[in-house]
Amino acid sequence: MHEAVFYLAVVWMTLLLGAGAFRVIHARGAPARILAVDMVVLILVGLLVLFSSANRTSLYLDAALLLAVLSFVTTVAASRFHAEGRIF
Repeated sequence: MHEAVFYLAVVWMTLLLGAGAFRVIHARGAPARILAVDMVVLILVGLLVLFSSANRTSLYLDAALLLAVLSFVTTVAASRFHAEGRIF
């Protein structure tokens, strides 16, 4: 049962990744594109966590944590730049 749920989660996350990539390409404005890129990165973080669980190693969890923190900082910086014209 565990493997079926795992494969279902991988398929679902892959479909969400494709939908997110479509949204990044076809977003009309910068704010929508910023949020779509953030969504795609968070889906990638989820896939890294699933991959870490499948391989039973924590190396991918470290990569997922680093990617999540980098995504957060980048989203905040891009949003502030779009709103105020400056980052700091």
